[in-house]
Amino acid sequence: MNNLHEILAPAGSPDALKAAVLCGADAVYLGVKELNARRGAENFDYTDLDESVKFCHSRGVKVYLTLNTVISDGEIKTASKIIERACASGIDALILQDFAAAEIAKRCAPSMPIHASTQMSVQTLDGIIKLADMGFSRAVLPREMSKSEIEFLCKNSPIELEMFIHGALCMCVSGQCYMSAVLGSRSGNRGACAQPCRLPFSAQGTGRFDLSLKDLSLADYLKELCDMGIASFKIEGRMKRPEYVAAAVTACKQAVKGAVDPEIKQDLQSIFSRTGFTDGYYQSKLGKDMFGTRRKEDVVSAAPILSRLETLYQKEAPRFPVEFYFTAVNNEPVSLSAKCGELSAFCKSDFIPRQAINKPLDEASVKEQLSKTGGTQFYAKSIQCEIHSGLNVPVSVINKLRRDAFDSLESSMIHGQNKPFEQREIIISPHKSQKPKIICRFKNEDSVPDDLTGVDEIILPINSIKTRFDATAQLPRGIFGKSNELLTKLTELKQKGIANAFAGTLDGIEIAKKAGLCVTAGYGTNIFNSVSLEGYKALGVSKALLSPELTVNQIKALGGDLPRGVFAYGKLPLMLTRNCPVKNVKSCGECKQTGTLTDRKNTVFTVDCSSGMSEILNSRPVYMADRLSEIKNADFLLLYFTDESKQQAENIIKQYLNGGKPQGEFTRGLLYRGVE
Repeated sequence: MNNLHEILAPAGSPDALKAAVLCGADAVYLGVKELNARRGAENFDYTDLDESVKFCHSRGVKVYLTLNTVISDGEIKTASKIIERACASGIDALILQDFAAAEIAKRCAPSMPIHASTQMSVQTLDGIIKLADMGFSRAVLPREMSKSEIEFLCKNSPIELEMFIHGALCMCVSGQCYMSAVLGSRSGNRGACAQPCRLPFSAQGTGRFDLSLKDLSLADYLKELCDMGIASFKIEGRMKRPEYVAAAVTACKQAVKGAVDPEIKQDLQSIFSRTGFTDGYYQSKLGKDMFGTRRKEDVVSAAPILSRLETLYQKEAPRFPVEFYFTAVNNEPVSLSAKCGELSAFCKSDFIPRQAINKPLDEASVKEQLSKTGGTQFYAKSIQCEIHSGLNVPVSVINKLRRDAFDSLESSMIHGQNKPFEQREIIISPHKSQKPKIICRFKNEDSVPDDLTGVDEIILPINSIKTRFDATAQLPRGIFGKSNELLTKLTELKQKGIANAFAGTLDGIEIAKKAGLCVTAGYGTNIFNSVSLEGYKALGVSKALLSPELTVNQIKALGGDLPRGVFAYGKLPLMLTRNCPVKNVKSCGECKQTGTLTDRKNTVFTVDCSSGMSEILNSRPVYMADRLSEIKNADFLLLYFTDESKQQAENIIKQYLNGGKPQGEFTRGLLYRGVE
């Protein structure tokens, strides 16, 4: 695995890109106006993109394009166009979330490297190995990983690993958050997150901000991470101003070399933080010290340092050494050759030297002019001269040769970095569904009704299966360092008769397959289009649960032959978090899995910790028993029971079999209103 130690900076705007490059970033990541996970940033139009790539490449800086959202069937052509323009611009790699975007890139632009976004939720070696098999050359790790987990992956990964080392921390594992979508139709998986987690959500109604984490900062550990083998150190912040980018890049460049200047470290906290920084996940020190909010004093502290930070990117820093050879001889045009690494340039002037009347040209004068490289990315490493005696060459001629040589070298750096793109249409046949089967997920065996008439399959969390070996084993979406433990458990269950698994991440799918089980792609896989359905079919899954963010009309239009299902009943899991918010108030022993969160409108959300991580459930269940005729093109309906009693579950099943009006509070989820 290539060990780059690359500083990868956010570029939410052309100004932020300039700040990143001039402060020494090795690579930047950016998005165009559509289909990127920071749609609220200024972003780049195609003209900006072309110019920005040229600017970066002429300074040896790579550019990665974020196409890191889920995409609908109606956006497949847009995604293809973005990839085509990325190839034409010379983008160095694509950062992707959706299987469909990966399929387009592999078909139409096989020479374009693809990186797996952290939005793909890949946490384990099994998942990373599968990413490599799918053609990904790099994986972006989740922010929630510990030092030991990162170290293990670095030692064993077949592809490069990238990790966030500074910037905002989402409470939820990336790619597993539906809170913004469900509460306001602004999907984090679609780049439109409204950040509801920064609002008051208090454990046990205490009025706290128990979903708001401090910002991440691992600058003090970059040398350690270099030794582990992390290829790229990523700074979060495409919504941030250029001064933030400048300070973060400067701090990280210093950290890789040794230690961060205390003044820069303080500037970094002043320009943006939420009551300071945290390294809690990395150090495996979870708890209330990781939580923080953006206070008034945090905002006020930024103002005095903005102008000072702006000076960090006002001047071009010389990057490339150049070897010059200057020639001024009798009866021949003055010339200059320049060598920069493997690149070279030869420039010839129209001027033929004349005999000097006063002071003839000498080597010292030539060296003085050729050393004036300020304002460019070059500097003179060596200067050799061949000058016949008694000749005169105007300074303007020497200066023009220097400028022409730099222009030629810069053009050589930019030239030939575009990648071929061949449009290849993906044709998927319409789907033919049967009468939808009823599949029920229960919290544990004790909550399974005695009467399961009409139920085709039951799902139970893997750790709750004691005697029901006819059940499908639900794998946790948060696996991280527990792959071997999970594989052992699945193998034991298979020996007892368990044949099927329900897995919501690529990690879980691969582990279940390794155990020899038939796998359903479950909640959390974010299947949003027909091409992704085909991608999961290629993975070997038997059926797939569609994204809960799809509307009934979008579901109806999906093609392909992989059986697919709809989340038709239950409290949607809104967040999956490794840091339990209830622990800010009371211990696990005191909570006994009865934790809740209350928002500013006094709505109460259950916190379910039975999977080994904390899942925040919606306050009311999706209910569709009275409108099942409107769900078309689905092969199964998932009834997802969490805190219902056996009798309640039995009644609801009967309603889905026979039709029935909802009782109590309910929601239609996103089946009609959809997401931005």
